[in-house]
Amino acid sequence: MPEYMSLVLFATVFSLLLLGFPVAFTLGGVSLIFGYFTFGLGLFQLLPLRIWGTMNNYVLIAVPLFVYMGLMLEKSGLAEELLETMAMLFGKLRGGLAISVIVVGAVLAASTGIVGATVVTMGLLSLPTMLKRGYSPELTTGTICAAGTLGQIIPPSIVLVLLGSVLNVSIGDMFIGSVIPGIILVSLYILWIVIVAFIRPDAAPAMPASELADFRKNGMYKKIFRAFLLPFFLIVAVLGSIFAGIASPTEAAAVGAMGATFLTIWQKKFNLHTLREVMRGTTTITSMAFILIVGASAFGLVFRGMGGDRYITNLILSTGMEPGHFLLIVMLIIFVAGFFIDFIEITFIIVPVVAPIFQHMGIDLLWVGILIAMNLQTSFLTPPFGFSLFYLKGVAPPEITTYQIYKGIIPFIVIQMICLFVVVIWPETVTWLPGYMSK
Repeated sequence: MPEYMSLVLFATVFSLLLLGFPVAFTLGGVSLIFGYFTFGLGLFQLLPLRIWGTMNNYVLIAVPLFVYMGLMLEKSGLAEELLETMAMLFGKLRGGLAISVIVVGAVLAASTGIVGATVVTMGLLSLPTMLKRGYSPELTTGTICAAGTLGQIIPPSIVLVLLGSVLNVSIGDMFIGSVIPGIILVSLYILWIVIVAFIRPDAAPAMPASELADFRKNGMYKKIFRAFLLPFFLIVAVLGSIFAGIASPTEAAAVGAMGATFLTIWQKKFNLHTLREVMRGTTTITSMAFILIVGASAFGLVFRGMGGDRYITNLILSTGMEPGHFLLIVMLIIFVAGFFIDFIEITFIIVPVVAPIFQHMGIDLLWVGILIAMNLQTSFLTPPFGFSLFYLKGVAPPEITTYQIYKGIIPFIVIQMICLFVVVIWPETVTWLPGYMSK
């Protein structure tokens, strides 16, 4: 009987989330009600221990540190310098501005990992410029939204930290394993822009030769050095220390937070007001994430206590389903769920349920984790609740319609699916680099 009730618990939580109830309180509240009627007051003796164990998880300290790093970098003004410099470097090419947005998005992803900050920053800086240069509104908005979501798959990524903790996979391995898929995705984005610029030159024109000439005359190399050196320093400090085995992801996150502060001081943008804003933003985002983790802990305790994980695992295995078929079904469920609920909700509701089944089937959880991260990336782009779309709409000029934004992101969602397919067909794109680095 408890096994069947676990399915009712899962269905109830998922239905309430689709109806728009608050995630953390839905997860925690519904789980407490089901747990009380199933286990009685004994539940309230176990739950505090589970929550304390989660809050005491050393790996999760990386979350507020990476959030702080991203918000502090947003205040530093480095993104603006980088965008301006990249735009001039690629300006001679048709579609050069769009390519520069993708490259800057990748650099910011490797520096911050905060999707909202990246989309808003690039929306404010590059959207008016691209429209002024005659770029198609659809290509412009799609490029900015897609570039902003690269922070989901390119390390350091909050998604990879959370997935690693749920799947019990090394965060360092998650970071290293995501590098090649991230490079493939960035390359496919750039390839698409080149194709569009070739087929429709009017949708992605080159920059005027006069502006490029002025850039070359007025300290080009100095601007390039300044724009690239500081973000490169931070990327090496954070990711380099992890990949070299010098620091754990949590320690590297602390280095990154301090590095972002020093860069903001170097840019002469650091003051008490900036520090207050960054600290307030970090506290808000971190509190939101951790209250979700508390709710997810309650859900996991009750669901597993009812034997839901064993029941679903045995049910799937008894069907004789091939691992590949099960992987396909899970990927489809996550993709569809991304239309309606947030990536954190999917991470803490769906992933813990399917992880034991993948393990029983002998599927590499590192590979699965990267596949899920790439799939979750689409949740930021898929309407009606794609957060990147909302972020961009909030800073876009009035003439940019929601329809144009939705239309613009469709090719990039297709590209994400193609990249996901490539990683499914060739698992070595994920597993080779961690194996090589561990030698």
